Amino acid sequence: MFTLITIFVINFGMYAQSEVILLWNGAPPGAKNDVNYSEKHETEDGIITKIAQVTAPALSVYRPEKPNGTAILIFPGGGYTYLSSDKEGEKVVKWLNAQGVTAFVVKYRLPADAIMQDKSVGPLQDAQQAMRIVREKAAQWDVDPDKIGVMGFSAGGHVAATLCTRFDEKVYEHNTVSARPDFAVLIYPVISMDDEITHKVSRAKLLGDNPTAEQLKLFSNELRVTADTPQTFIVHAGDDKSVPVENSLRYYSALRKHNVMGELQIYEKAGHGFGMGNKGGTSRNWPADCTNWLREKHYL
Repeated sequence: MFTLITIFVINFGMYAQSEVILLWNGAPPGAKNDVNYSEKHETEDGIITKIAQVTAPALSVYRPEKPNGTAILIFPGGGYTYLSSDKEGEKVVKWLNAQGVTAFVVKYRLPADAIMQDKSVGPLQDAQQAMRIVREKAAQWDVDPDKIGVMGFSAGGHVAATLCTRFDEKVYEHNTVSARPDFAVLIYPVISMDDEITHKVSRAKLLGDNPTAEQLKLFSNELRVTADTPQTFIVHAGDDKSVPVENSLRYYSALRKHNVMGELQIYEKAGHGFGMGNKGGTSRNWPADCTNWLREKHYL
């Protein structure tokens, strides 16, 4: 069902061995072949900072020295245009590994008509498959199958929230392993397709320039929350000009409506894309706030 390969990658200024698991054995479901479409990387100081035109979706596995049984799948952002693989990927891994969390960076397909029959469903297919692989192989990585969460940034937050609200939707032929996350962490997430608050670039990439009313409802995750949606920790900045804070406010309100446990942290001044909080201001506290929440939920 999937392929395992082992490679060496540069990470945190040193060489570290990482397992890389291709999500699909062969072509992904609904794939189209375009020989002119290939993966592209941007690098800075020898580190890959952005990945675009993903054709081979995969999981990169980062194991801590002393695993505590908790795992988190990380979905980097990038407006469904690229993946911010360093700032919202491997830098996050370092923090999680230090707390004993096994981290999985998900290189998911970005919506593209050139390689997908239905570009809107590709990221969700990859997210479901990634979760099923981690849960199925949990013992191999010293992971508790009941302590597997997701973390998504910006458009990656939309992928994570879509998985949280549509984990049991059959978007491809799969095994019986559950794709439901046990918890979620959403950082300045794109949640809604509502024209008033959506991130228009993400919406256009995912649904095209003229989405139907049905598509807008289906991919507005605040409308998909149920009592089965996982408990969620949410972080946003009040002055976010790219993805308005109303995205997180609506999702949190939906969680409350359905009696799902959640916590929302809104920081006054941080803008968008503050990653691990290195822009300064009070947003630098979100990793500590998140750590406290995870500890309170017995994931640390």
